[in-house]
Amino acid sequence: MATPKYKRILLKLSGEALSAGGEGILNFDFLAEIAGVLSRCRAAGVEVGVIVGAGNIWRGRQGEKMDRRQADHMGMLATAINALALQDACRAAGLDAVVMSAVEMRAFADTFTVNDANEALSEGRVVIFACGLGQPFFSTDTAAALRAAEIGADAILMAKNIDGIYTADPKIDPTARRYEDITYKEVLDKGLKAIDLSAATFCMENHIRCYAFGLSDPNNIYRVVMGERIGTELHC
Repeated sequence: MATPKYKRILLKLSGEALSAGGEGILNFDFLAEIAGVLSRCRAAGVEVGVIVGAGNIWRGRQGEKMDRRQADHMGMLATAINALALQDACRAAGLDAVVMSAVEMRAFADTFTVNDANEALSEGRVVIFACGLGQPFFSTDTAAALRAAEIGADAILMAKNIDGIYTADPKIDPTARRYEDITYKEVLDKGLKAIDLSAATFCMENHIRCYAFGLSDPNNIYRVVMGERIGTELHC
């Protein structure tokens, strides 16, 4: 078996990607595919942390007329729903998976602490992080960056519903070009929106490597873990 490029990863799954482009909130067959790929990663010796977004349930634009703090609290709860669904899929795939929430909800998930998360990862459990940072005004991209630093992840894998970072929105601009690699400073200078700018700044300051790629094929997760160059690499 080939040697993985990374020993420990933090996988960021967007909520939109979890719906797999369908009309429903969650595509459970697609979740099973993701869990199967995570099982392959674990079999290769990779320690896996996952943080989930919630755009499939609660998109920010739906809360434009709401108080921002209240809307963000709803978004955090939506990430917990996605985390529990992913945990169930992982368990069905034979993985030992635990949900750790930044907001205390003991009936549903363990409360996040850095020590507990690192211990679980070292034991081979898949750790699924819910509720972002537990604070409003911070995106799950920023939460992914902080959690990656806290667990000492070798890289953040950002699996999205678009296959990388482009010069412009490819859905709007047909001439948009995908970057093979880009520095965080370029992302900030150009104001690119594919990654939250706060997350880009944090990753730059803490020298965290990141890959943005499409989740249309869940096997892309394994391909990146094994060192294949797909999507866009972000670096200092």
